[in-house]
Amino acid sequence: MTTRGRVRVEDGAKRVRVFLGGELVADTRRVKLVWEKPYYPTYYIPSEDVNTELLVSTGETRRSPSRGEAEVLTVKAGRMEASQAALHYTDSLIEEIVGHYTFRWDAFDWFEEDEQVFVHARDPYTRIDILQSSRHIEVVIDGVKVADSVRARLLFETGLPTRYYLPKTDVRMDLLVPTDLHTGCPYKGTASYYSVDTGQAVHENVVWWYPTPVAESAAIAGLVAFYNEKLDIYVDGEPEGRPKTKFS
Repeated sequence: MTTRGRVRVEDGAKRVRVFLGGELVADTRRVKLVWEKPYYPTYYIPSEDVNTELLVSTGETRRSPSRGEAEVLTVKAGRMEASQAALHYTDSLIEEIVGHYTFRWDAFDWFEEDEQVFVHARDPYTRIDILQSSRHIEVVIDGVKVADSVRARLLFETGLPTRYYLPKTDVRMDLLVPTDLHTGCPYKGTASYYSVDTGQAVHENVVWWYPTPVAESAAIAGLVAFYNEKLDIYVDGEPEGRPKTKFS
């Protein structure tokens, strides 16, 4: 492992493949995991494992204070083109990434082994556990009890507060208003959202659920969760308090 400033580099154990329009752009068993941001890594792939015939130089470079100088490239595969979607590090203070490529996530289809990965690369240090619980969970907004359940599933995710997923039959669904917001998580899938209208105020997008979560999180399918950071949750009669997170 190498660390420089906030950037950390580790060897990954999984096979990683990158596709554009069904054409293979990269296939490696020697991926580097590079933490450029605090919450998840980025894949870096050695040049020997990249189909460089699909890459076209833009003539531009991009410099990072921590990672050094990178050539900017466009990727062309058949009728598909991902403009300025690849960086090739020809020089870096971090020796491990010299000669490696990294690709803009949203321009490509990504696979770890034979399973597609969405949203961003998975962090090997993030773990999710989902446990059935008989704790008494109550959700109160503007003094109105919106949920009351002893059939919760508790989701424990590294670095985040416990999330309480509740059956819809234990929730005041008459107070919930569907919204157009959808977000993605590589560990859980695509979430849909509700706002809560208590009659006193509308609280935007404070409830979410996963209609079809990924296999590892199947236990929360169809259940709803509330942002601990934005409302009052009571566990066995005790107020939980509002944690401070990136979602606050």
